[in-house]
Amino acid sequence: MRSRHLEKSDSSYKVYLYVFYVCGFIMLSTLVFGVYVTMTEWMENGTYVMGEAIHNTAIPFENFARVSTWIFFSTIIGWYCVSRIGWRRTAGDKIIGTKMALLQLMLLGFSIITLYEVLYNFTVLNAQIAAGIVDGLVPDIDRLSVAYPDPDRPWNLVFATKVFLAAFVISTHAFYLSTKPRKSLDESEL
Repeated sequence: MRSRHLEKSDSSYKVYLYVFYVCGFIMLSTLVFGVYVTMTEWMENGTYVMGEAIHNTAIPFENFARVSTWIFFSTIIGWYCVSRIGWRRTAGDKIIGTKMALLQLMLLGFSIITLYEVLYNFTVLNAQIAAGIVDGLVPDIDRLSVAYPDPDRPWNLVFATKVFLAAFVISTHAFYLSTKPRKSLDESEL
């Protein structure tokens, strides 16, 4: 009998694990870079646009992929790897009853909030692009921002849309996984 769930002895387990490590490195290095650039901008100007430096930096070379795209990619792929290799921590009867109900409600709430944020940021981004085009000039889309939720710390709209879309995908997938029948630790496929 072959186990139908990913086990540590499976060759694909190591693939998921190593891909997760690469995604973790990408997320950690972009966090350090983002904090450094934002702190430098704050100390020089007394203000910053959240995510602008991250979104406007291309890696590994110009016109390839922006750091915000790498974050978007690595968080979703990293989450999928975690959900594949970490199933034993939530399998069977480890999270049941009230805890599972609260977890599902929290994940559903995150999904709703992040969906709203994606739609809000995307709508504001489109409105600012349209308003710029009406004036006869195509705005620099990569530098559009919204002074929300704090007027002193605006968000880059493209960055915000990517971050909240990744959060929506992850929280919705987690909600989906929490509503599926729980995997048994000793269950095997016939």
